Amino acid sequence: MAVETADGVARIALDSPHNRNALSERLVRELHEAIAAAEADESVRVIVLTHTGSTFCAGADLGEASSGSGSDGARARADQLVDLLDRIVGCALPVVGRIDGHVRAGGMGLVTACDIALAGPRSTFALTESRLGLAASVVSLTVLPRLSDRDAYRLLLTGETVDATEAARIGLVTEAAADVDDALAALLAALRRCSPQGLRETKALLTHGMRAGIAANRDRVAAQSARLFESEEAREGMTAFLERRPPRWAAEGSP
Repeated sequence: MAVETADGVARIALDSPHNRNALSERLVRELHEAIAAAEADESVRVIVLTHTGSTFCAGADLGEASSGSGSDGARARADQLVDLLDRIVGCALPVVGRIDGHVRAGGMGLVTACDIALAGPRSTFALTESRLGLAASVVSLTVLPRLSDRDAYRLLLTGETVDATEAARIGLVTEAAADVDDALAALLAALRRCSPQGLRETKALLTHGMRAGIAANRDRVAAQSARLFESEEAREGMTAFLERRPPRWAAEGSP
C-alpha cells in the first residue's frame, strides 16, 4: 500500500503488482488500516483511492483462495471484505476513486463503495464471478445499490466487460474522463470549498441507506461467499483460471 498525504488529501494507492492488486488478506487489512489512519488525521479532508500499474484491482486473490492459504478460511475472508466495504462507505471523509485500469469482480466492490468514482480511458469493468462458479456475493452490498435491476442482471449473469463510458452510463462510476487527473483536480478543488462538518454530515445522510443494507445483509452474503469458495465447482473455476484453460463446463458446452 502506498500512502501520501498533502494539501488535505490522503492518496491511498493499491500497490501489489505481483497479483494485480488482488484482494489478499494482507491487502484488505492494509487498506482498512490506511483508511482508518486517514480518517483519524485532522489535516485530511478527502481520501483518494487509486492504484499503481494497469489494474486497479483484479478481485479476490484466487491463488490464496484456491490453495487454502491464509489463516482464517473462506468465511473470515468474506467477513473481512464486508468490514472493508463498510469502512469505506462509513468513513466520515469523502472517498474518491481514481481509476485508470482494469477492475474485476471483488474490485468492483471497492469502486462502488467510493462516494465518487472517476474512470480514465484505460478502465474496464467486469463482474466475472459467475464464470468461475462463484457469485458477486459480498460486493453486491455496494454494487447493487448503484445499478438498475436490468443492468445488474446482465452484468452479474454474463460477466461481460464494459468500458468507462458504459460504466458511467449505468452508474458503476460517476464520470468517464478523458484525463482522469484533470477531472480529479477539479473535483478536489470543489470539495476543498466545503466545510468539514458539511462534508461529514452530508456523507452520513447519503450513505445511510447503503450502510443499513450492509448491516442487514452481511451475514447472508458472507455465508454464500464462503460456501461457494469451498465448493468443488468454484475450485475448478479458480484452478482453470490460474492454469489459463477453460473450466470443465465451458469445454463441455462448446459446440
